[in-house]
Amino acid sequence: MSQINRNIKYLIVEDEQLAYKELKRMISLLRPEYVLSGQTKTVEETILFLRNNTVDLIMLDIHLADGDSFEIFNQIRVATPIIFTTAYDEHAIKAFKLNSIDYLMKPIEEADLAAALTKYEELYQSQQAAFDYKQLENLMPQKVKNRFLIQKGDSFLYIEVSNIAFFYSEDKVCFLHTSDNKRYIIDYTLDQLEKHLDKTVFFRVSRNCITNIKAIRNISKYFNSRLKLSFQPECPHKVLVSRVRVNDFLKWVDGII
Repeated sequence: MSQINRNIKYLIVEDEQLAYKELKRMISLLRPEYVLSGQTKTVEETILFLRNNTVDLIMLDIHLADGDSFEIFNQIRVATPIIFTTAYDEHAIKAFKLNSIDYLMKPIEEADLAAALTKYEELYQSQQAAFDYKQLENLMPQKVKNRFLIQKGDSFLYIEVSNIAFFYSEDKVCFLHTSDNKRYIIDYTLDQLEKHLDKTVFFRVSRNCITNIKAIRNISKYFNSRLKLSFQPECPHKVLVSRVRVNDFLKWVDGII
C-alpha cells in the first residue's frame, strides 16, 4: 500500500505503445492515487515536456525513437526521481540501481514494479531521491557503429567503418575522411564518436582527430615529448599526439587496450 498522502504526478517516457499501455495499466492497478501527467515518445518531446511541466516521478525508457534518453540529461537538469525501463545486462542493472530509484527489465513484472514504487515512496518521504543521472551514460555499454549514414544533397549513402581513415573537426564541423580520400560532413562530435567506435581500431590522437590504425603511415618524435603522425591519405591538418596521450597511444598501437 502506498504511504504517500497526496496524489503523485508521473510521466511515462515510452515510444512503444503496447509497453506504454501495459505500464500505465499496472501503475493504475498498484497505485490508483497516482495521476498520469502524460506520455512522451522522443528525447525532444521529453525535454519540451519537462521544461514546461512538473512531475513527481518519471518512468523512463532508455531507447527512444530519436536516440538514447541520456541525451535528455545533456540538455536539461533533471532532479525528478526516475525509474528506468529497458533491457541491459546484469552489470548495467547494478549501476542503475545505485544511481536511480530503480531499473526494471522488460517485460516488466508487476511485483518488480510494485517494489520500485515502494522504494520511490520511501526515498521520496525521506527526501533522499537525488541522483546524478548524467554519469549513467558512462556506465553503460556503448553500441559500436559499423557504418555511417551520409547525406549528399538530396541523396543518401552509407560508409562502412572499415573504409574510414580518420575523423577530424574544423570550425565546429566534424568530417569523415575515407580511405579513398573523400570527405563528408557528419552530424556527430568527436566526443560522441569516441563512444561508438571500436577502440581496437580507432584512437583519439588529438583534440580534433580520431584515426584508424590503418591510416597511420609514420610516427615520429616531436618536440616537447609529443609525436607527429602522417596519414595515408593525408590529413588536412598537422596531427600531433599530445604528451599526455603518448603513453596510451603507443599502447594502442602495440595492441594493448
